[in-house]
Amino acid sequence: MRIALVQQRAGPDKQENIARGLGAVDRAAASGAQVTCFAELAFEPFYPQRPAAGPVLPLAEPVPGPTTEAFARKARDHRMVIVLNLFERDGDRTFDCSPVIDADGRLLGRTRMVHITDYACFHERDYYAPGDQGAPVYATAAGRIGVAICYDRHFPEYTRALALGGADLIVVPQAGAVDEWPGNLFEAEMQVAAFQNGCFVALCNRVGDEAHLTFSGESFVCGPDGSVRARAPRLEEAVLCTDLDLGEIPRSHARRLFLRDRRPDLYARWLGVP
Repeated sequence: MRIALVQQRAGPDKQENIARGLGAVDRAAASGAQVTCFAELAFEPFYPQRPAAGPVLPLAEPVPGPTTEAFARKARDHRMVIVLNLFERDGDRTFDCSPVIDADGRLLGRTRMVHITDYACFHERDYYAPGDQGAPVYATAAGRIGVAICYDRHFPEYTRALALGGADLIVVPQAGAVDEWPGNLFEAEMQVAAFQNGCFVALCNRVGDEAHLTFSGESFVCGPDGSVRARAPRLEEAVLCTDLDLGEIPRSHARRLFLRDRRPDLYARWLGVP
């Protein structure tokens, strides 16, 4: 599986951002990518950096909708799987949503962020309802893909659920700011998730200066052994392409040992689950 992570700025013109994203898909295809992934709210401002000043419904769009349709055409053209992230409207609710489009242009489904936080510059409860789609794993033309949207990556129960669903690759669309965490904690957290679950993890981050935050970029890919396989530059736009050998997954410690030796009966008892 050859994947591409698109690390691009999001200016005030959403249609221009989408056009640049479509161009990035073309460049990824020219590099042989079979899967292209985008960062959190890749084509619009990162709304939660400010508390909501009024209704947020007009900012969001349906799925399927104009953005997914534009990228579905590209997916068909290039025979490529595309993982998006956008601000979704569904009735009177809104979600942080990652639609997953297969290589034939079909919308396989949508992952919605489950865990919703609120703190300075991340006022997400003003904008997002908690996801109600579970932790789906999509059988794509390139492999089995799950999505952990930004804050969900901090919850090991969520990434473990994706692994138990058979994910070969966990895509993490993120909005991570410069120096938000000390040292290389972003990477270390995803390295551990990849190692403990025996899968590849690809974190695709925003980049660029916005009203209250500067997003760092530095998207990266981890292997099932926990090693970082590729990394995009800091503070620069980039299309990071790298090859994943899915044959490593069944040979990983997690798939040979850790998942086999789990004791969910004990965990349920300790957590007070009936």
